[in-house]
Amino acid sequence: MDFPAWMAAMQQRSEETLDRLLPAATIAPQRLHQAMRYATLGAGKRVRPLLCHAAGALSKAEPQRLDNAAAALELIHVYSLVHDDLPCMDDDVLRRGKPTCHVEFDEATALLVGDALQSLAFQVLAEQPSGNNEHTAARQLEMLYLLAQAAGSRGMAGGQAIDLAAVDQQLSLAELEFMHIHKTGALIRAAVLLGATCGKPLTDEARRHLDHYAKIIGLLFQVIDDILDSEADTATLGKTAGKDAAHNKPTYVSLLGLSQAKAKAAELRGEAHAALSSFGDAARRLTELTDYICDRRF
Repeated sequence: MDFPAWMAAMQQRSEETLDRLLPAATIAPQRLHQAMRYATLGAGKRVRPLLCHAAGALSKAEPQRLDNAAAALELIHVYSLVHDDLPCMDDDVLRRGKPTCHVEFDEATALLVGDALQSLAFQVLAEQPSGNNEHTAARQLEMLYLLAQAAGSRGMAGGQAIDLAAVDQQLSLAELEFMHIHKTGALIRAAVLLGATCGKPLTDEARRHLDHYAKIIGLLFQVIDDILDSEADTATLGKTAGKDAAHNKPTYVSLLGLSQAKAKAAELRGEAHAALSSFGDAARRLTELTDYICDRRF
């Protein structure tokens, strides 16, 4: 299967898993469940589930176990988008090509959607299906810990706090990377590590290489996001273009300039490929995803 076909198959698999795991819109409270499904289904690149499934190939993880981990990651990601779009945060009206959750429903419902999606993520991860790969309770707890750490104040939520405080501030490159290691990179890193943890244990050396890759790919994703925010239009992005510049937020483009930001992305791509080199063909999908993230146009 070539990469586009594999990616489409994994995206469809993730969509079907999320559809199955989300409460039906007919179950009370219907409006909350309808809003949860509205925010989660039918759009999105599913980059984190893709990374989870691709990393699972390194440890020969069972597809059903990867489905749950991938869904948990996406539920956390969607919750963060719903909350980030609220008027008290980034105050945006467009997400994934349609009105944001608080615009389509209301602010209180959107707040509850984020809360409920976050809780559901941990429920899903705790309900990992049984299998034949000696997946112990200790490793199950490790996975829950990884996701919780990535989502909390030392991860994604903390990165958002730093981002809000950085408006109208001039950050150094080290400060900007620190912010994005948390805001964007933490959940992307968790996607890679959770995927690998779903299967047979890796050696300490292999895990170090994979963790280095996971950190690099998180930064690469954000550099490309900043480039697209400055170059692409709203229709292409499916969200408001130029939002960071309009809000005077520090980005890789505002700090380095567009040309140097693109050079930074190329450098990170090379580092990511190098980190995967010891895995050989088992890392094929991760390598392809690296190139997809670097070359994406939306």
